[in-house]
Amino acid sequence: MNDKIVFFDIDGTLVNDEKKIPDSTKESIAQLKKNGVHVAIATGRGPFMFEPIREELEVDSFVSFNGSYVVFKDEVIHKTPLSREAILKIEEEADKAGHPLVYLDHERATSNADNHEIIKNCTFNLMPSYPVFHPGFYKENEVYQVLLFCQEQHEHVYRDGYKGTFDFIRWHENALDILPTGGSKAKGIQAFMNQMNMKPENVYAFGDALNDIEMLTAAGTGIAMGNGLKEAKDAADYITKSVDEDGIYHGLKHFGLI
Repeated sequence: MNDKIVFFDIDGTLVNDEKKIPDSTKESIAQLKKNGVHVAIATGRGPFMFEPIREELEVDSFVSFNGSYVVFKDEVIHKTPLSREAILKIEEEADKAGHPLVYLDHERATSNADNHEIIKNCTFNLMPSYPVFHPGFYKENEVYQVLLFCQEQHEHVYRDGYKGTFDFIRWHENALDILPTGGSKAKGIQAFMNQMNMKPENVYAFGDALNDIEMLTAAGTGIAMGNGLKEAKDAADYITKSVDEDGIYHGLKHFGLI
C-alpha cells in the first residue's frame, strides 16, 4: 500500500482545542504507517513550530508555510522563499508606520523589534519564546513567511502595493501573514505527487479550515473534520466525525486505510 499518502492539518484535525492529540489519532497513524501508507503533515506553520508534533507521531514528511517549504523523508523537495527586495520595501514602509515585523525561516523566528508588546501578545501561543532580535535577518537567510503587525484599517496600503507579489492573511486583529502570491497546501501536495510519481486518486487529505480548502480539493479524496468550517466541508468528498470523536480513526477506517 505504499503507493498512497495521507496529509493531515494540525489544529482542529490532529490536535483538539486543548492542543492535544487524541489517543485514537496516535494509534490510527501508527497503524497507517504499519500498513505502508505514507503520512505527512500539512500546515501553515513553520517547521520549528510543530517539531514536537512530528516527534510525537514520528512523521518525517510535511508541507509547511502553506506550501512554501516541503520536506519528504527529511529531505527538502520544494521551497519558495520570499523576495528579499520586496521584503526590504515592505520593511521600509512598515518602519515609517511603526508596524513591527517577524521573519520566519525553517528553523527560527526573528524580529526587527525587540521586546515589542504587540508581538508578545500575538505570538505567545505560537512560539516557544519571543523572536530573536535580528533586523535584516532576511538579507542573509531565506525567509518563507513574514508576520506584519498592524490593525485592519492600515493593511490596505500593503495589500494594494504588493498585488501579484504577496498574499496577506489576517489571523489576529493586530497581525497578518505575508506569503508568496498563490501559495497553498495544494502546491505542497503537488510537489509530493511529482516526487513520488503519484496519481491524485492515491492522495488523501484531512482538514477543517479555510486554508485547507485547496488541499481538500487537490487530493483525490478530501476528508473534512466534523468540527470543521462549512466551507471546508463543502470542498470535501467526505465528512468524518470531530477530532474529539475519533474523527481521524473513523475517516481512515471508512476508506479502508486502516
